[in-house]
Amino acid sequence: MNLKGKTYLVTGGAGFIGSELCRQLKAADASVRIVDNLANGHRENVAEILSPNCVLHVTDIRDLEAMQILLAGCDGVFHLACLGVRHSIHSPMESHEVNATATLNLLRLAREANVPRFVYVSSSEVYGTAQSVPQPEEHPTFPMTVYGAAKLAGECYTRAFHRTYDYATVVIRPFNSYGPRSHHEGDSGEVIPKFLLRTLAGKPMVIFGDGSQTRDFTFVSDTARGILEAGLSENTVGETINIGSGFEIAIRELADEVRCVTGLPDALIIHEADRPGDVLRLYSDTSKAHRLIGFEPRVTLRDGLTQLLAWYRSQDNSPEEMLRTEIVKNWEVSA
Repeated sequence: MNLKGKTYLVTGGAGFIGSELCRQLKAADASVRIVDNLANGHRENVAEILSPNCVLHVTDIRDLEAMQILLAGCDGVFHLACLGVRHSIHSPMESHEVNATATLNLLRLAREANVPRFVYVSSSEVYGTAQSVPQPEEHPTFPMTVYGAAKLAGECYTRAFHRTYDYATVVIRPFNSYGPRSHHEGDSGEVIPKFLLRTLAGKPMVIFGDGSQTRDFTFVSDTARGILEAGLSENTVGETINIGSGFEIAIRELADEVRCVTGLPDALIIHEADRPGDVLRLYSDTSKAHRLIGFEPRVTLRDGLTQLLAWYRSQDNSPEEMLRTEIVKNWEVSA
């Protein structure tokens, strides 16, 4: 993909998935305007790609005057900025403000600025627990959390702008992503980085509930590539598209995979009470993505875990140091 001469705005671009998307855009010779308030993102996630054609703007997407300026002259918007699942449990109003209201405002500003394409990155959390598997895009949406509900609202606004104004929009639903720069800290912390770091630090992996809940884990380079290809294809305008691995694994089986990859078969596991609003089953049907853009995941779970383990071992901070910012029950207000 050659995007030389094109300019794209990426909200949440210093975050986990956003920073990988920015890397791929830059590798395709695009100019990139990265927008991030650094609440969840980190400057170091994008430090090595910054240049005159790839600039980080430390800005909140709710600052409409700033966003209006940054949208001018863009060829497209990739909207990833959000507050996550656990944040929505202790701060539901802020979750709605950022994930839903700000999306509507950004759509309005992008259309007024004549930005040709708006790509909204939603979440598999809009589905809630799977009623049947694998889950196609037509699967009913019954979010379990305010996060999932707000992301669904953002989807509805995005589709409405396509239907009402004939604005070229795309909605993308990534399933659970993992890989380098994934969150282990605060209320953004996720299971794979937590499992790996806790195992390396000699701490038990914490499973909430019995561990039978399943997820469709996708390596971040595959997720970002799917977002990029689906976001820019002419075949996807007005569409809603899953991006996932098309493979599900139970959390207790994931713990065994981590034991295997780390070479620590006796790594401890403890169980805590169920998390509030936890989705019990997610498993993507990616046939639409394959049909429209030829998407296929390239990184298996075992290979992805191995790559993430190598990345952690290459970092200056030890697992013990990284875990200082971990909050085990990260949905609580104290998070």
